[in-house]
Amino acid sequence: MTGTISPFDPKRITALRVYPPLGLARVGNCTAQDVFADDYLISTEVIGGMPTRLDGARAETVDDFRGPDSSIRRHAARFRVYATLDDGTVTEVTLAAGVQIEWRVTLANLKAGWYQFLQAMDLPAGIAKDAPRRNPNVTGASGDRSGLDIRPRSKAISGASLKGPQFQFADGAFRNQPVYLGELRTDAEGRLLVLGGRGVSACYPPNTALTTFANNDDWHDDIADGPVRAAVRFADGTTIDAEPGYVAVTPPNFAPGVFGVVTMDDAVRETYIAQGWLTRPAATSFSNDIWPIFKRLSDLQWVNQGLYMIHGHSGPLDVDATEVLKKLRDASPQGSDWRSAIFALFRREQDLLAPDPGFLPQIYGDAEGEVVDPACLAVTRTQFEHLERWAAGDFADDWTGPTPPADFASLSAAEQLEQLERAALHDCLGGPFHPGIELTWTMRIPYVWKMPYRLNVNPSDAPARQDWGDMLSPAACLAIGGPYDGVSAGALTRFMGVPWQSDGASCNSSADYNPGYFLSMPTFWGARVPDQVLSHESAVRVIANVARGHQTQAAKYFASRSDWLRDVRGSGYYQRIALMVREWHDLGMVLPFGETIDGLPDPVRVEQGRSEHFVRGDVKPALMAKLEGDPPQIKELLSATLSGARAVAPPPGRPRRRYRQGEI
Repeated sequence: MTGTISPFDPKRITALRVYPPLGLARVGNCTAQDVFADDYLISTEVIGGMPTRLDGARAETVDDFRGPDSSIRRHAARFRVYATLDDGTVTEVTLAAGVQIEWRVTLANLKAGWYQFLQAMDLPAGIAKDAPRRNPNVTGASGDRSGLDIRPRSKAISGASLKGPQFQFADGAFRNQPVYLGELRTDAEGRLLVLGGRGVSACYPPNTALTTFANNDDWHDDIADGPVRAAVRFADGTTIDAEPGYVAVTPPNFAPGVFGVVTMDDAVRETYIAQGWLTRPAATSFSNDIWPIFKRLSDLQWVNQGLYMIHGHSGPLDVDATEVLKKLRDASPQGSDWRSAIFALFRREQDLLAPDPGFLPQIYGDAEGEVVDPACLAVTRTQFEHLERWAAGDFADDWTGPTPPADFASLSAAEQLEQLERAALHDCLGGPFHPGIELTWTMRIPYVWKMPYRLNVNPSDAPARQDWGDMLSPAACLAIGGPYDGVSAGALTRFMGVPWQSDGASCNSSADYNPGYFLSMPTFWGARVPDQVLSHESAVRVIANVARGHQTQAAKYFASRSDWLRDVRGSGYYQRIALMVREWHDLGMVLPFGETIDGLPDPVRVEQGRSEHFVRGDVKPALMAKLEGDPPQIKELLSATLSGARAVAPPPGRPRRRYRQGEI
């Protein structure tokens, strides 16, 4: 023995914590065993990154995100334990250090037994209203309403490379009907993997019709959330409970790599600043503070046709265009008029409830339809102040090109912590919270947080308290001692739409609400559930016509945007939301095309993976190929798949949907 103190000597540990403080898992219906040896991806662990495959490679292609049968892979949240030592260093604690880690997770889905989502309750008085209960006819002090809450027992797991039915959250129920909410697994180092549900939504009694976007009585889904705890037993027999993390299970991301103009990270940082936990920035970096805003705006071109026109390819605010980027970087007095004119387009927070003559971003806001129409989203105060300094020429032009997401494995342990703190929140939209598609306005409540990025997790494994009276008032909801004074299992997702599919198919773009208006903007959650997309068929035709030298025809195809919901539109709103519950996994995902096209952004993001059920029998792609005379190098691409659909048989007994005149 040399007398060297082990870095995992528990006497040297000053803090032991679970990371990420908040992890994000996403539902999926894939159960196939394939080349990845499993049915899921790992949620991104770096800010602005993509999910990763089990072999560590970045997920980018349709085959990464979907199984061989076209099903959608779940995204698992991976949790780790880090120790801060008495010399200030940080190190990850894994099984390789001779410790044992017992993980314990509690999940709950409390949507059906909670209160209706009407508006964000932290909006000004007169907009935020008292909320009645969901399923109000289920009453009684004897616990009748408890059957609405899906509350499986906590699950524990310890060891390497574990999985199995004993780790599944399958013993919860909705009205005595079993509901699977997910499962635990571990990787080879003993880190925890939390997987969510399969995207199954159902009703009891059976055949209860969906009638609205967020508050459908008698319905449930398999979204969930809850605390993640770890007890670490060291070689000397000492056991230390790590400060817990938390996991939220959300709907799929149908446009991975496209981020909100306002992310949840941006939104919650305003809460941290208001609490005095963080200092509001006083200086502005072009690379870190300005370019990301315009880049996120430009990338929305792949999910909304109107946004493609105003800040997409060749648009007046296309940040990927050399001339636009040059003007954005120009801090000189000569560029002042242009910068000031662009800055004047950004909506101020205090104008959110005033008539909106048209500002940026063209995204609906929390109060949409309550006072004015449209009520739209503002960038955060911090983002606005960065833009204000930029307009005044008071910023550092430190541009050296886009900074790729960090390589997690190459980071120091301390650097990994910062990425893990913020990656999941960056991957969530920060608005509009009406209610939102992942998490909602309750993330802005100060008492939800213990410190920046770490939730105020209640010590008990019991699910969050559900009974706050027949009506929940905004004052009661926001109060110290109220339902969000700390978080327990089920608290973060219970205000979300039930089921999530009805909300996702309801909150679309202006093309649905004002079809007579010019362009399809604003959007609700286009970065997660798209509005209009560049179809795979159109992308193939772009490539074919560029190869032929027919630039005008190629431009026509590139400008063509298809309705993302076209396959589940049905003959009206109620059929649309019902079809979304059954067929959400058959819709396409917006992903990098994998083909570089001269003169177009790199990457071009294209709708891919639509079910063959939707497109079989469509002869038009082949017809256009014949008319336009594809060169030989394009024919192979075209013959591989005319539509980007996966070549799988439709479900038995499910005919291809077709409508007669007058049915739509």
